[in-house]
Amino acid sequence: MTTGLDVFDTTIQKTNLWLKEIMEELGWDDRRRALMAMRAVLHALRDRLDPKEAADLGAQLPVLVRGFYYEAWDPTDKPEKIRHKRDFLYKVDEGLINEPELDSEKITRAIFKVLKKRVAEGEVRDIKATLPEEIAAMWE
Repeated sequence: MTTGLDVFDTTIQKTNLWLKEIMEELGWDDRRRALMAMRAVLHALRDRLDPKEAADLGAQLPVLVRGFYYEAWDPTDKPEKIRHKRDFLYKVDEGLINEPELDSEKITRAIFKVLKKRVAEGEVRDIKATLPEEIAAMWE
């Protein structure tokens, strides 16, 4: 199905590629669950970054993914003072509220792996440099 508008068709295609990669990383076949997982990790990451770095990352996301990324964002009082991996994963868990059996660390690592592949290397380096070591280590 196409919309007839290149900008929409392209972003839908790119978003589906991202979701496919996430599903492959996690061994899932549920696109809705992959979208929820991506949103949860992106929101936790966005809120941990300072607003400029968050905007720099947002600029590299496909338009549709960017919409999910910025959904309900309030850059006031950012970055959040999340210094430990367990606190970051707790924030991811909040986005997975209806799926408590999911492994937030496994999901975070998978989403970071897709971001590392899809976002410019310099941007990934900048993001990792701003994160505490425990959180940055999940990009590996």
